[in-house]
Amino acid sequence: MTQLKRGGNILEFRLLGPVEILWGGRNITPTAPKPRQIISLLTLRHDTVVQASELIDELWPELPPPSAVTTLQTYIYKFRKLLLKQGLGNLLQTRPGGYSLTIPSSSLDVNLFEIRAEEGQELLQRGDSAAALACFEQALALWRGPALADVETGGRLFSYVTRLEELRFRILELRIETDLENGRHRELISELKALVLAHPLHEHLHGLLMVALHRSGRRHEALEVYQSLRQKMIDELGLEPGKELARLQHTLLSDSPTEPQEPPRQRTAPAAPPAPAPAPAPAPTTPALAPGLASLATPPPAPHLLSSPVAVRESIGTPAQLPARLAGFVGRDNVLKELEAALRDPGGPAADGTAAHIGVVTGPPGVGKSAVAVHLAHTLRPHFPDGQLYADLRGSSAEPRDPSEVLRRFLRALEVPTSRIPEGLEECGTLFRSRTAERRVLVLLDDAASSAQIRHLLPADPRCALLVTGRRRMTALVEAERVELGAPSPEEALEILAVIAGRQRVDREPEAAHRTVELLGRHPLALRCVGGRLAAGPGLSLSALADRLETTPRILDVARLGELDVRSRFTASYAGLGHQEQGVFRLLSMLGETPFTSSQAAKLLNRPVQELESVLEVLTDNHLLAMDRYADGIVRYVFDRLTRAYAKERLEEILAAPPVAEEVWVR
Repeated sequence: MTQLKRGGNILEFRLLGPVEILWGGRNITPTAPKPRQIISLLTLRHDTVVQASELIDELWPELPPPSAVTTLQTYIYKFRKLLLKQGLGNLLQTRPGGYSLTIPSSSLDVNLFEIRAEEGQELLQRGDSAAALACFEQALALWRGPALADVETGGRLFSYVTRLEELRFRILELRIETDLENGRHRELISELKALVLAHPLHEHLHGLLMVALHRSGRRHEALEVYQSLRQKMIDELGLEPGKELARLQHTLLSDSPTEPQEPPRQRTAPAAPPAPAPAPAPAPTTPALAPGLASLATPPPAPHLLSSPVAVRESIGTPAQLPARLAGFVGRDNVLKELEAALRDPGGPAADGTAAHIGVVTGPPGVGKSAVAVHLAHTLRPHFPDGQLYADLRGSSAEPRDPSEVLRRFLRALEVPTSRIPEGLEECGTLFRSRTAERRVLVLLDDAASSAQIRHLLPADPRCALLVTGRRRMTALVEAERVELGAPSPEEALEILAVIAGRQRVDREPEAAHRTVELLGRHPLALRCVGGRLAAGPGLSLSALADRLETTPRILDVARLGELDVRSRFTASYAGLGHQEQGVFRLLSMLGETPFTSSQAAKLLNRPVQELESVLEVLTDNHLLAMDRYADGIVRYVFDRLTRAYAKERLEEILAAPPVAEEVWVR
């Protein structure tokens, strides 16, 4: 097999870790998530036709949108265009009903891994353990992290990832068993301790560690390993260790002169598709594959390196799931400094040393909560060397994500095999806390619906940190450092517009730029939409745009650009309100942008003040109203410009509908 070369450039597809397409050493992989899913599935199924229906099921596993076929064709077109730019357009072909990606097997790291793994096993069967070990180490060295580490996996990709991770771990076990049979028991102790720490309920690993310790003259430690595993299994699973491990313990206790045998192994064909059933090996002389879980990404370092906790953690693997920073991120310096200090400072929320530090960023729709959190998370990365986990909880959607689903993804990223991940939420949470113990891990949870949604996603170790964004205030997280984002300062808002639309343009029409910023209420997402319009239309002047914003009856029509749509963000929050709250929200738009008291609102709606205050509290909690205590001591509420514009739109829709009484209060 030969690699694809043109003009001195070599093509490589790398899926064993973050997905990369390397052409001449340069990464040309698209950054958008769904194109990466498509590329991953086409690559894993290279040289075969992948049906369009399969790709659609992978991208939208639950309910494909009406535009699914058109959107898929757009993604394929962009991928083909990317290949054409490198002179590789002939690799991707449209076939009846689907698409085919043609690449040499040697250009794909998955193929190289499986080839080396199979060669190693064949060499072992022939008795050439030294050559076999070299093959295993070459195979494992191809891994740079969990398979498809930065790709959202649907059903098909998940099955491939599961098979690859299982095989990876089996090859690691086989390499360790061969080392053990060759007398390298002392050198293996540190590595096996690291693996046992990573997989606290894996019986076969514990058995290998017990044998290595016994052969090194450390029988008491071997017995302690057994007792520790037994206690964990009873506490967490309600099970006793298996017969073979119990037999090994009995041999050590009896001080038998017979050398303890390694725990029995199982044979498995490496390239068999998803999770083939293992069969017992008939003879202990040739090591075979043991049941798998996710394993180490590289061959083991020297034993003296593994003696330090940092080296142990590095040998386990480091998830790095943070999304890319927002291009052109501007300002928010005070907020970033406040949160950074809270998540790093030992005198912060976790000063008692018993819980992870928590930071919460809340605010109105589109104000930039996610951008701030992602930017901060990247800043904090060096302080959390054991990994960064990320999940979009979709709290503002009609169907927030199930915490147990998120936990299972996190556990797989932390190299827990699917077979060891429990079904129940409580059990998953317990295992997650165990996996993050003694480690410095940062967890970023974006768009949380409530504090209840994140309760089981909180790492327990005080060296960890949790950063959460959400539209609701989540006051139940009393131990958290909370920041409520509002509109940026006029200077920061102007800078956002300049970064997106072009600084020369803003400098050329400063008055119109300032007017545009204020007409949009300094709303970050709206400024990005309008800035994008200006960048896409060189002939559009800022003055003309400002005039349009000033005169349009529906300003939110202008505050949209492609998939960026301020109105849709408000609609998601509005849909989460009850009938009473929606009615009050609409009617309050008649009060304008001037601050008002609960008494003034009650007078408008002709309702008792106490009843209305509970509704105002809900609107404030969802950041659809701002609340402040003024110098006279009276609490006042106020709409920001675009929130009121949205409320006014909804009111006008009701008034334009066939006559129906505005039923604000449901008895």
